[in-house]
Amino acid sequence: MPDALLFYIFSGLMLAAALSVVLNRQPVYAVLSLLLAMFCLAALFVLLGAYFVAALQILLYVGAVLVLFLFVVMLLNLDRDTLARLQPFTRRGLGTLVALLFATQLILLLNRAALLAPLAEVPAPAGTVRDIGRLLFTTYLLPFELTSFLILAAIIGAVTLARGLWKPE
Repeated sequence: MPDALLFYIFSGLMLAAALSVVLNRQPVYAVLSLLLAMFCLAALFVLLGAYFVAALQILLYVGAVLVLFLFVVMLLNLDRDTLARLQPFTRRGLGTLVALLFATQLILLLNRAALLAPLAEVPAPAGTVRDIGRLLFTTYLLPFELTSFLILAAIIGAVTLARGLWKPE
């Protein structure tokens, strides 16, 4: 019974924090709400007995990615005046375009996965750090490297925006 109660507490808190991320107008508070959501997710992993995944969640996402987000948000210094100057139609139009592209890619991926289902699947790791590391640096090396390039591009973009080299219309 205590596990179920803790699950409901952490799940509810995580949903409230996720809603705060989406609905909050202040970027710093949104990042801090995302921090709370990530901690709640790590707590849910602990409840499932996945201690290694919970530790990775805290070290990687909370310790590295969210600190980077907070640093970029503070570096950009997005206040209400800066956000008001951005045209709402441009933001909505760009957001709608990205959402449509994402939905299209997701549908294509799901259709492709249904066609490729009979193919051999990657064996599940035994759960040790060695097995996960071996899979990460052999089978999943390309997605791992692409993620690092994506993070590098985000950092370069944030620095370019912060230095004023790119001016929005």
